[in-house]
Amino acid sequence: MTATTLDAETSSARRGWPSLLWLVPLLALWIAGNYAVPVMAASGMTTVVLRVFIHMLIGLGLWLGLERTELSQAKRRNTWLGVMIPFTLWLAVIWSAALNGVFAAGVSLTPLIPLAVLLPVVVGAAILLRSRRIGQVLDAMPATWLVALQVYRVVGSGFLIVWAQGGVPGAFALPAGIGDTMTGLLAVPVAISLAAGTIESRKAALAWNIFGLVDFTVAVGIAQAIAQQLIVPSIPITTLGLYPNVMIPAFAVPSSILLHALSLRQLRRRARHEQAGGPIGASALA
Repeated sequence: MTATTLDAETSSARRGWPSLLWLVPLLALWIAGNYAVPVMAASGMTTVVLRVFIHMLIGLGLWLGLERTELSQAKRRNTWLGVMIPFTLWLAVIWSAALNGVFAAGVSLTPLIPLAVLLPVVVGAAILLRSRRIGQVLDAMPATWLVALQVYRVVGSGFLIVWAQGGVPGAFALPAGIGDTMTGLLAVPVAISLAAGTIESRKAALAWNIFGLVDFTVAVGIAQAIAQQLIVPSIPITTLGLYPNVMIPAFAVPSSILLHALSLRQLRRRARHEQAGGPIGASALA
């Protein structure tokens, strides 16, 4: 990919950013519906719709990114399957375990939720952050995509709803709910800024990624402290290990962490490209 091609794609990204804005009213309507009809979230319907929708977006985004590379059709197909099959199996295993109450308190002597968060991140990051093929896809894919995708984090405002109903302590719900909502709301303006391709916009995207990761660190840490009754023992998070709530820490958190890691890798590669003055995708950046 030459500098001329990169400039053309940056210009295209600037023109295309308004298409991101349709997600904002859609998600606002979704959140309002959950406020007005709490049984929607409790039934697991929102979890099903949201998880399937995000899964489809990731699969589509990966394929479109592969289409922008110079890889052969066979390599594009194999790369897509090599990512999406394990990703889908991971979702299926966690979903099945959640439905069968595997993560419920007292079922296992070993706390499974921290394991469900950490293990996929360690394994996934080791693969995704070292893969040359994934690096090629990141070079071809607009940096705005991985940022804008996480607009779905605004659904973390559901923690605030449950807190208002007395279901979880404010010590957890306030930092987790506010942090997730801010990450989701900031995703669109940061993506719009990033489409300009400036150093300042890349710094903003870097700060956004770090903020999103810190939000997870704080939320998971507080949740575990409450689960071990180290803080606010009078209001335990009794539903955290039950479906559909457990899908958040067991799958949504680690998958979102990996998206942040990929975004950071992409931003770093773009910065190295500009410093080197060579084409994106050069062997020096692999």
